[in-house]
Amino acid sequence: MTDILHIVGGGMAGSEAAWQAAQAGIRVVIHEMRPKVETFAHRTGDFAEMVCSNSFRSDDDEQNAVGLLHWEMRAAGGLLMEMADRHKLPAGGALAVDRDGFSAGVTERLLAHPLIETSAEEIAELPGEGQWIIATGPLTSGALAEAIRAETGEEALAFFDAIAPIVYADTIDMSVAWEQSRYDKGDTLEEQRAYINCPMTRDQYEAFIDALLAAPKTEFREGEMAGYFDGCLPIEVMAERGRETLRHGPMKPRGLTNAHDPDVKPHAVVQLRRDNALGTLYNIVGFQTKMKYGGQTEVFRMIPGLSEASFARLGGIHRNTFLNSPTLLDGEMRLRSRPNIRFAGQITGVEGYVESGAMGLLAGRLAAAEMQGRRLAPVPPTTAVGALVTHITGGAEAKTFQPMNVNFGLFPPVGGFKGGRKGRVERYRAYTDRAKADWRDWLGQSRQSAA
Repeated sequence: MTDILHIVGGGMAGSEAAWQAAQAGIRVVIHEMRPKVETFAHRTGDFAEMVCSNSFRSDDDEQNAVGLLHWEMRAAGGLLMEMADRHKLPAGGALAVDRDGFSAGVTERLLAHPLIETSAEEIAELPGEGQWIIATGPLTSGALAEAIRAETGEEALAFFDAIAPIVYADTIDMSVAWEQSRYDKGDTLEEQRAYINCPMTRDQYEAFIDALLAAPKTEFREGEMAGYFDGCLPIEVMAERGRETLRHGPMKPRGLTNAHDPDVKPHAVVQLRRDNALGTLYNIVGFQTKMKYGGQTEVFRMIPGLSEASFARLGGIHRNTFLNSPTLLDGEMRLRSRPNIRFAGQITGVEGYVESGAMGLLAGRLAAAEMQGRRLAPVPPTTAVGALVTHITGGAEAKTFQPMNVNFGLFPPVGGFKGGRKGRVERYRAYTDRAKADWRDWLGQSRQSAA
């Protein structure tokens, strides 16, 4: 047991943790309950399966915090970024992937590694010995969640995470819709036309909002509280906050010109993003929902261009459990009451594929170093990885702790730059320049400690 690192969960965090530890020379066993024990959201038993969006969001490593996180993971030899780049799809300035090719690629590389084994079983208790990383993500099994709650003595926080629907491309009416990335962003024509846009007039938008608010929704069980992460709100919850909310959110018309009627500015626009390499599937951007299935098809077919749409997957909703990490985890992501157990990924209170993978990357490296009798220096909080781990292990306010995407608000300020929108280009570049230098130094120190 002592010379093997056990990882529970083969999602983004578990897959990256296994790769990093194995690359450092540590024997790894990945315990993944799928497909033996299924979840409603997963379709396969592959590792790193993408169950929500197929996007890793912005790939801009100079002006965007998530793009910087991509850069740091690539610099650290991250498996997820390698596979994302290999299975990349046109998506303007974003990094979107063929979800099936991506997860199949991750699975193939992990299964081929001589130091990695897999075990198709459900872990229902917290282990008392050995080195473990728990990276079970938002769909932690009920038994393991109960074991965690019993150990920590605290109620796990929970919110509901909603899934956006996917449309078959050949059922989109392109005599109404058109291809264009917002502000024509992208270096190639393919990138500049990475999205399909469906325009709405004011009357169409108002009718859509009425139908959205009236549609039957998933009911919550008695005693359950529906708390949502603001970065993944169901569209009907956004609409309940005000009739104009969607038009200033996922349905904003800015930066888009209707190719069929360029002189008329749409009142609102629904965007669809390519979901696979073949271009046969498109997901409706930002349209995660808790509407019941019958209501979804009726409401979504009100969107111009989607009146005859067929859906490869309708939206859904699931419970997402996460720890109050600032009180439960130490600076090396270990459970304070059981330091042989680390946590990684969404269960720690980070949100998003990339953030989950980054916490897996760090947990895998930290566990490997500890098992080899080494200790890594703390990751500088000036880096994207460091800003995230600092936030979840003490930087956040425990009483109000909620899942968080990486953003420059988590970084120590850079002095000498103007605040507000006008100075952000230079300010963000200063953040990313500093982060890259500090991340390179940390990686260099880590390699020296392993020598």
